[in-house]
Amino acid sequence: MNSISQRVKDINPSATLSLTSKVAEMNKRGENIISFNLGEPDFNTPQNIIEQGIKALYEGITKYTPTEGANFLREAISKKLLNENGIEYNSNSIIVTNGAKQALFNALMAVCDKGDEVIVLTPCWVSYVEMIKLAGGVPILVSMSEKNDFSLDINKIKKALTNRTKAIIINSPNNPTGVVYEMGQLEKLGRLAVEKNILIISDEIYEKLIYQGKKHISVASLSDEIKDITITVNGVSKAYAMTGWRIGYAAGPYDVIRAMVRFQSHATSGANSPAQFASVEALTNSKEYADFMKDEFEKRKKEMINRINKMGGITCIVPKGAFYAFPNVKYYLGKKYKKKVIRNSGDLCEFLLTEGKIALVPGEAFFCPDNVRISYSNSLENISKGMDRMENALKMLV
Repeated sequence: MNSISQRVKDINPSATLSLTSKVAEMNKRGENIISFNLGEPDFNTPQNIIEQGIKALYEGITKYTPTEGANFLREAISKKLLNENGIEYNSNSIIVTNGAKQALFNALMAVCDKGDEVIVLTPCWVSYVEMIKLAGGVPILVSMSEKNDFSLDINKIKKALTNRTKAIIINSPNNPTGVVYEMGQLEKLGRLAVEKNILIISDEIYEKLIYQGKKHISVASLSDEIKDITITVNGVSKAYAMTGWRIGYAAGPYDVIRAMVRFQSHATSGANSPAQFASVEALTNSKEYADFMKDEFEKRKKEMINRINKMGGITCIVPKGAFYAFPNVKYYLGKKYKKKVIRNSGDLCEFLLTEGKIALVPGEAFFCPDNVRISYSNSLENISKGMDRMENALKMLV
């Protein structure tokens, strides 16, 4: 009996989560791996947020909340979006989810019918494509050029549009490249989406982590017409080191959000109630800690990019946001170590893991096979040690 559905058979497992499990096993065996594969801050959740989570437990905020989220949190999100992003939504057009990942999946399940096309700009986060497939949609991959620092290429996007195009997913600041889309690019994209009547799903989970004086721009803030076709997705995980608390949210057109609520009511119901209570504290009283983390990440970024660009054969654009570097390692593809050929970035990452004892994510996971993703969500000391290991290991390839 073949008991596994074809739907699940067609899913590729998350490369980042699979690698995390492998690294944990290697460290358990005492191999001392330096992890540059993690997609989460290495800081602990701020104390004031933790205290609010504890307070919620003692005050009995441990019951089910409405599927769309507790009103106290949706009201806080509404104020945050207005004050920080320039987007006005009432709480009925906001849904709280079990992490931003669920908000994205809910959105795709709510808007995609079988055969609908969703444009994904590559390099992209590993889960977008699989989510689209699970929703019955067809992912249309449109590659952004490394020569242009992976910035938005509106002409390429135009050429990818068909009468089946339902939505486009954008992610700024971007995982894995660190690119931050400029206002002019977003305005052109927004006008195109309005003209063609397609939805924009805007993943803004890294909005607080932007460097070099750049500013985050929510595409929905650019005009009422663009807002009417945009679903803005965010959460507390990256900005406030709350990945394990699992609180995300989305805001958008009322009918789309209510459809997302209907879907979630049969999938997971409401999100964790004490975590929702603590998330109000994150959104309203934790800017100082978020700024501290951003400043620390910027120091680490400078150290890592400086070291990477001094390694022979490697080039890397300077990321403007998030906490990832995405260097091009094509120079090393085709080289050998002990008669083993490094055919692709997956082979290179395996080599660096076994011989260099550092964990990176191969670019194939992000649909960009000439690159690797390196997270600088690690201490300056470990970045220095890890870059030493990487440099020494690469010298072993001939």
